[in-house]
Amino acid sequence: MAQLRQEHDQLAELDIEIVVVGPESPDAFKKYWVKESLPFIGLPDPDHSVMKRYGQEVKLFKLGRMPAQMLIDKSGILKFVYYGHSMTDIPDSSEIKKALKG
Repeated sequence: MAQLRQEHDQLAELDIEIVVVGPESPDAFKKYWVKESLPFIGLPDPDHSVMKRYGQEVKLFKLGRMPAQMLIDKSGILKFVYYGHSMTDIPDSSEIKKALKG
């Protein structure tokens, strides 16, 4: 999330709204958001309904939910999808920017 925080303003200039979905409860999610002063939207998903809808994987031997990044346009069309294979497998935002142009 540090990368998203650093690039939030630049992505906002491209009309990209960041929404982070996490498995925590609403209370835990809110505490984390306030503590970290995150400038984007956080959506708690304790029942994993969003995760299941978008096909995000859970691998118990790799600490749970694998990272996934998606770019969904204003009409609801998926423009970019990246499913990580480990907790550190996160694409650079330049890949998302390329998807916007392409």
